[in-house]
Amino acid sequence: MLKKLLNNKLNVGIGAILIILIISIRAYEDNLFYDPFLNYFKNNYTNLPYPIVNPIKLFLSLGFRYYLNSIISLALLYLIFRDSKIVKFSTFLYILFGSVLMICFFFILLKFGAENKMTLFYIRRFIIQPIFLILFIPAFYYQNKIT
Repeated sequence: MLKKLLNNKLNVGIGAILIILIISIRAYEDNLFYDPFLNYFKNNYTNLPYPIVNPIKLFLSLGFRYYLNSIISLALLYLIFRDSKIVKFSTFLYILFGSVLMICFFFILLKFGAENKMTLFYIRRFIIQPIFLILFIPAFYYQNKIT
């Protein structure tokens, strides 16, 4: 009984640390990542032209942030479900979605420009926020309940 209680405390502690890491990525995004769209989308961007962007630096920064969030999210999924199949499937989905989102983001940024600001805004949100984690946890929970 004591071992189970200590194990749960350890799991809760590790989960709290992982959640704090996700929050820290968001809290220190200005200092950690190159993203000229951070301030652009915080302001009244509807009438402003796009900021000057270094596409390679932006690609590396967004990719690093996405995969950093993904690694922490995968650790949380494993901590919650203790199932390596879920983690493998989630890894595949994170790689697939990340690749598709990055391609779409840069295609829209470089080819369509300012006429698709809202599309660029929402694609960027999926890249920089751990939205997939919020979707995966209830989906896998439901899947485990029905099987």
